Amino acid sequence: MILAPLLAALLQAAAPAAAPALSPADPVAADWRTIADDELLVMTLAGDKRVVIRLAPRYAPVHVANLRKLARARWWDGTSVYRVQDNYVAQWGDVTEKKPLPAGVVANPPPEYVGSRYDAVTRMTRPDPYAAKSGHSADGWPVAGDGKGAWLTHCYAMVGVGRDMAPSTGSGAELYTVIGHAPRHLDRNIALVGRVIEGMEYFSSLPRGTGDMGFYAPGQVPTPILSVRLASDMPAATRPRYQYRATDNARFAAWLRGRENREPPFFTVPAGGADVCNAMPPVRKTPDK
Repeated sequence: MILAPLLAALLQAAAPAAAPALSPADPVAADWRTIADDELLVMTLAGDKRVVIRLAPRYAPVHVANLRKLARARWWDGTSVYRVQDNYVAQWGDVTEKKPLPAGVVANPPPEYVGSRYDAVTRMTRPDPYAAKSGHSADGWPVAGDGKGAWLTHCYAMVGVGRDMAPSTGSGAELYTVIGHAPRHLDRNIALVGRVIEGMEYFSSLPRGTGDMGFYAPGQVPTPILSVRLASDMPAATRPRYQYRATDNARFAAWLRGRENREPPFFTVPAGGADVCNAMPPVRKTPDK
């Protein structure tokens, strides 16, 4: 009589735990979409620290074409991260500005700051102080618009093209990523070409430059860049593989509502909205099969 309950308890303990129930905001497998290999820029910094940038060719096609040519020419190999301005940006490229560009790189592409089509499939609840509306494209980019045009937004980890005074638009040889509070005043003034999806900590934790605008002063050591490659040009076995979370479904809409209204028990006062930069769609490494 005693053994039966004991045996039942042991069997129950040995049984696999039931998977937690999905919430309305949890993605299903079909929500994860593959990022193309030629849209992944893989940077190796000193110390074998890897940074992966997802490129945005739909929004800045000529600039991204330049980046691909620069990577294939191995132009960034031996350059450095030479500017780190606190609560602003980390910038890299040729600090001397004398390294010739590879053949075929457009020195001053069209100003790919604003596009003609607003392709967001979500909309933030609160008004955007820098645009009439803001939201996300179906493939996970933060976008804003004014009814006449649309543009990517300067959120944390977004990657932009350094340039001189207008009419310069920057070739893409000099790039930066946002390491602080979103500098949205840069929207529509500089081409955004991607987003850091791995290794952001290697930029945000660098020593700050003590020169003007965060440039490294004499005596400060820039961070060497060992290599920059397109994933599509790497051996298949060594390519990093990533997926973005699609935003054009009810599950992402529920996730977005959760970002705009954080829930108890920790949060006791819902905000009723959020900045688009506080709701960046998730990206993940492709799971092993």
